[in-house]
Amino acid sequence: MKEWTREELSSFIEQKSSGIVYFYTPLCGTCQVASRMLQIIGEMVTVEMGKMNLNYYPDIAKLFAVESVPCLLLVKNGHVREVIYAFHSIPYLLEKIKEQIRN
Repeated sequence: MKEWTREELSSFIEQKSSGIVYFYTPLCGTCQVASRMLQIIGEMVTVEMGKMNLNYYPDIAKLFAVESVPCLLLVKNGHVREVIYAFHSIPYLLEKIKEQIRN
């Protein structure tokens, strides 16, 4: 999954794209597990995915009202359809992606 800049996130939203935006911090143990889960999902489905270290973008965390990390935004046509904080499992995340983005 590619590390996005502020400009890449803005472009993704402005172009009314669909995909996943993953917010994390490097020292978060749960984020490391979530990152691995998303890496596996990225090999299973074709969906645009980007990640952002919120240590560098506190204003973006505020803009999207991120309550904690890890945080996954499911975006369809430039609109946040769902925010996920509890990643549960790979099958759970795959189902959410199919539900919110691919339909």
